[in-house]
Amino acid sequence: MRIPLVNLGAMHAELRCEIDDAIGRVLVRGDFVLGAELAEFEREFAAYCGAKHCVGLGSGLDALILALKAVGVGPGDEVLTVGNTFIATALAIHHAGAVPVLVDHDPDTYNLDPSKLAAALSARTKAVLPVHIYGQPAEMDAIRAFADAHGLIVIEDAAQAHGALYKGVRAGNLAKAAAFSFYPGKNLGAIGDGGAVVTNDDGLAEWLVRARSYGSESKYRHAMCGFNSRLDGVQAAVLRVKLRRLDEWNAARRRLAARYRELLADSPVVPPASSDHAQHVYHLFVIRCGNRDELLNVLHEQGIGAGIHYPLPIHRQPAMQGKCRVPHPMTCCAAYCDELLSLPLCPYLSEVQQESIAEFVCANAIEPRSSSAHSAPRGRAMARTA
Repeated sequence: MRIPLVNLGAMHAELRCEIDDAIGRVLVRGDFVLGAELAEFEREFAAYCGAKHCVGLGSGLDALILALKAVGVGPGDEVLTVGNTFIATALAIHHAGAVPVLVDHDPDTYNLDPSKLAAALSARTKAVLPVHIYGQPAEMDAIRAFADAHGLIVIEDAAQAHGALYKGVRAGNLAKAAAFSFYPGKNLGAIGDGGAVVTNDDGLAEWLVRARSYGSESKYRHAMCGFNSRLDGVQAAVLRVKLRRLDEWNAARRRLAARYRELLADSPVVPPASSDHAQHVYHLFVIRCGNRDELLNVLHEQGIGAGIHYPLPIHRQPAMQGKCRVPHPMTCCAAYCDELLSLPLCPYLSEVQQESIAEFVCANAIEPRSSSAHSAPRGRAMARTA
């Protein structure tokens, strides 16, 4: 059988009638840009996150760039973030005119390690940009406490964490602002590119609304040098349909993650750790193993669409050479990047498919070469306290 990493075909087949109706509304009205569907989605997604404002933008990268610019990040500034994320996080800092300063990740959750922030601080540090990696919120209490102590701004990179909770609060409502991506494979994905910034700050939201549309206050009157980055009406209409199912889909992801742990309990792989004060939404289910590339080949030969997120740390990307500051050894980041493997996980993964995946992993994986005194035991989550 062929098992995709994410089964978008099954999702869209189930939602076909609702999506057709939603797109039809946009076609009938003709308000493709900054129309009624966008306004409704912004209202609904802000409410879902528990925040006051959502500003729809053209992509997740644009959301990160504009969120940084909105809080005043620019040339001469530094922004603290992690090295084990998608390049968009660092690109956004660079395109805002600042320097990404890379901090190592926690060995268990793969999120930014707050204990490493102090060593990365400089007189130029302006903000902290934690990534809720793979769908689990970062340690926001510790990050915010550090930021408050040093007068820094915190912005969430929530591109992988739609619906995730940290101590009962949604991702998107844990900092000054949060950037989301609606790339099709996300837990809440459009049928093309899209993004948004969510915030409780009235002034920041007002700036974003102007900035996304050429800096326009009213038609042909431009108060600032803005951008063209608007979530279009068709994407907003599709996202409204999917938003109604997001909690259901996230619950299914958690059930599948729990079942993976059971099926892999006797295998040599290390499953992802989960914090007991955060509700993971498992955008990705990422295991560690000692023969990642060989195991990936075996799975691909069987038609199993496992993947790698992300094979090169940010500071090793050719595009970022000379553009980052790396103040201390990226021990975990360097050790783990050759061991991490994403197994198929989406709400439409069947039990039979999951059992088949686990069977091949158990039969072919070897134990990770890297180790940590704090690593979670194989086959189960690690409970962590705040």
